[in-house]
Amino acid sequence: MVVLNRIYTKTGDAGETSLADGTRVAKHDLRVSAYGMVDELNSTLGLAALHAAGDVAAAIARVQNDLFDLGADLARPAMERDSEAGYPVLRVVEAQVSRLETEIDAMIARLEPLRSFILPGGSPLAAHLHLARTVARRAEREATHLAAQGDTNPWAVKYLNRLSDWLFCAGRIANDDGRADILWVPGANR
Repeated sequence: MVVLNRIYTKTGDAGETSLADGTRVAKHDLRVSAYGMVDELNSTLGLAALHAAGDVAAAIARVQNDLFDLGADLARPAMERDSEAGYPVLRVVEAQVSRLETEIDAMIARLEPLRSFILPGGSPLAAHLHLARTVARRAEREATHLAAQGDTNPWAVKYLNRLSDWLFCAGRIANDDGRADILWVPGANR
């Protein structure tokens, strides 16, 4: 259980922070940047949720919870030492990625195939979901950069990759199942 008795600790005043395993690193460390971008993505989804209702709102809430799992995962290096932690270490698992794939397949079944690229926008919910998609791609780039250095859960990177696809499909669903998508017209303003 998380207990936050104090919000400011002053331990980061010199530009360092603690990872989940207690290791002190610079606040500009690649690992900190990766889980920070996941936090930014989660906040972006919070904006999208303001425009959602019903099943879509519930799906966004599930993803937001997963993103906290993902942030916790990225904040803890040394996967090979997870068994030494003395408590269950939170890692993204295959089932979370599979759930996204199942939900993507269900959304695609509702949509007509695209015959053009689409512009981000349409309904307020769709616009926010497309914004979240771009933030997810940025978080994925940072996570893959971290993964290239080793010691990163591969399911964490896969989750971000599937999530950007999920957000794209959800944005189309939010645009009246794609009927209100704004199509790109190449060279329209030449």
